[in-house]
Amino acid sequence: MTDADTTRTEGTGEGASGASATPGAPGSPGTAPRKATWRSIGPGIVVAATGVGAGDLIATLIAGSKFGYTLLWAAVIGCLVKISLAEAAGRWHLATGRTLFDGWRSLGAWTTVYFVGYVAIWGFVYGAAAMSSSALPLSALFPGVMDLKWWAVLCGLVGLVFVWFNRYAVFEKVMTVLVGVMFLVTVYLAVRVTPNLGDAVAGLAPVLPEGSLIYTLGLIGGVGGTITLAAYGYWVNAKGWTDISWIKVMRFDNRVAYLTTGVFVVAMLFVGAELLHSSGVALAKGDKGLLDLGKILEDRYGAATAKLFLIGFFATSFTSLIGVWHGVSLMFADFVARFRTRHSAQGGEGGGAGGAAAVVKREKSLPFRAYLLWLTFPPISLLFLDQPFGLVIVYGLIGAFFMPFLALTLVWLLNSDRTPREWRNGWLSNGMLVAAGVLFLVLCVQQVRELPW
Repeated sequence: MTDADTTRTEGTGEGASGASATPGAPGSPGTAPRKATWRSIGPGIVVAATGVGAGDLIATLIAGSKFGYTLLWAAVIGCLVKISLAEAAGRWHLATGRTLFDGWRSLGAWTTVYFVGYVAIWGFVYGAAAMSSSALPLSALFPGVMDLKWWAVLCGLVGLVFVWFNRYAVFEKVMTVLVGVMFLVTVYLAVRVTPNLGDAVAGLAPVLPEGSLIYTLGLIGGVGGTITLAAYGYWVNAKGWTDISWIKVMRFDNRVAYLTTGVFVVAMLFVGAELLHSSGVALAKGDKGLLDLGKILEDRYGAATAKLFLIGFFATSFTSLIGVWHGVSLMFADFVARFRTRHSAQGGEGGGAGGAAAVVKREKSLPFRAYLLWLTFPPISLLFLDQPFGLVIVYGLIGAFFMPFLALTLVWLLNSDRTPREWRNGWLSNGMLVAAGVLFLVLCVQQVRELPW
């Protein structure tokens, strides 16, 4: 059995050659596959790092503190779900030569209305949250230097300047370094708390303790689950991967990235289980709970370990900030380009996904920079004011619906004639994406119920 036959049997969408495609075109079977190497990875690291923020750290720590190692299996499944979603987004870009927003637009005008509402309101509130999250560890590392709000403003401005003046290649290198810091710090902490490996192995068995359902669903659906999963295909194109010859490389990149995330999540669960569960310590809600953990680490292991944790906390938060600043701005620039050319069949930049050159063009475009400014300056006002009640409600509603929207539209796109037949979903991809869609719908309902109506 050939590699293509094997992959198709596994249901990932990669299959035997079709007969009608033009060699070298996005769906062409005549394009020789590129060799996947460790040197080629990059976009997956970017999307995984951006998706894992301080909120995911808190969720994982709380799950560990409440249920020990029992929900370790849920963290593993969560990584598999994100691998499936990111692979589907990347495969759409490479197999069709079209961006994800272009695919959404083909499903009807309702997707455009949803996307515009999402990036406008979500970006406004997320900007303030990302700046605050990045500011917290800096305020703790340098107490008394300046107020938390001004640290937040500084983080937002540094993110703006960095993304404004740097192209994807530099952005990817900086993200990779910050991911390395995150990884080393969390693994060090996991080793330092001396995990019980027997209990950890037992935690791989799917068990639901009483009262753990919502925590379990959150652990599966929350780690690395944001709009940046949709941005993966754009970063794939920015890397210069533009056709089906790169699909094998993209899949390797994606799996390595989310396996790294898996180690990261498991390490934080170990810290929650050993440091918090065993001693019955509860963390404060929200990102400030991580400062509580810093104090616990200082009392138990000394100031050096606490400062190291705060550095890892900052790396986790700041990668999410600059990742959204870059990735969602790229998506917005693509939306504007396609909106302008909606009446033409090709329409220059709006006619295909493009490669690294097209992304560079978008990085310098007015819409890209306009959305960067939107993510930075309007949210600063929220740092000095209580978030308006109505805005919080709308933000929560739109944000809750995004992940089921992404999962179910990918199922639609990758099972239709919009995708070349040999690159459509197989049974495994469909199963994972449908399961993800159902999971995110359940989480969506729960999130809406918890809003401060």
